[in-house]
Amino acid sequence: MVKSLLITVRHVTLGVLLITGMLFPLGKSVYGAGILDELHIDVDISGTLDFYSDYVWRGFLLDRDPVIQPGIHISAYGFTFSFWSSWDTDNNQGGQSDEIDYVIDYTKAINDLLSVSVGHTYYDFPAANLYSREFYVGLGLSKIPGLDWPVETSLTYYRDYGDQNHGGGLGSYFSLDMAYSLLLHEDTGISLDFGSHFGYNRKLFIAGTSGYDIGLSLALTLPLTDTLTMTPSINYSIPLDDLKDANDGNQPERFYTGISFAYAF
Repeated sequence: MVKSLLITVRHVTLGVLLITGMLFPLGKSVYGAGILDELHIDVDISGTLDFYSDYVWRGFLLDRDPVIQPGIHISAYGFTFSFWSSWDTDNNQGGQSDEIDYVIDYTKAINDLLSVSVGHTYYDFPAANLYSREFYVGLGLSKIPGLDWPVETSLTYYRDYGDQNHGGGLGSYFSLDMAYSLLLHEDTGISLDFGSHFGYNRKLFIAGTSGYDIGLSLALTLPLTDTLTMTPSINYSIPLDDLKDANDGNQPERFYTGISFAYAF
């Protein structure tokens, strides 16, 4: 009970701090930007705050309760460190899905079209006292060659090497993602955003050999200020093969909704 209360206080505090930073920015000097400028170090800091009706990850329903997901991202010279978390707001599942991720990423632009990324994620599940580790490598395209539409595409390979006795998946996952934004109003920057995802699961948290999942999303990006955007979305997850098998992943198809805020300091 005490542990559950502490976790609840932690996630509420994180959300309040991030919202406060978004609505009442303290200025870059608070974050040491003045010192960084003197050292000629170019650092970008951004924050995200997402709310979802369900927590769906790679075709798995991790939480059927609404969740709040704050994140902080610090980037310099191609490296990005991200602190991201997800918290069960209703706590009907005892906070077992609460999650804290620490991600280090390096992305290098090869040219105006192609980029390559490598990174590592440490997953911590504090209420369940479990954790896992995963590295990844990916390729990104700013647009598909031969098409006039700027369809952003990425292909990423993930390898979870965590101990299964402590919460690790010990499996692989391939993700093909595509995104396209249609600018609706040039002066305000409002856009309609389409996203699609196809994933191949190789023995990652499933007893069978493989599983597939498809994800579709439709969102509306609404700039509120020069640095703050709000993006409501509707999403659809389609698990297939072993992910859908009642004797294995047992995951259903589902719609879920979300609203995201992003702030650039």
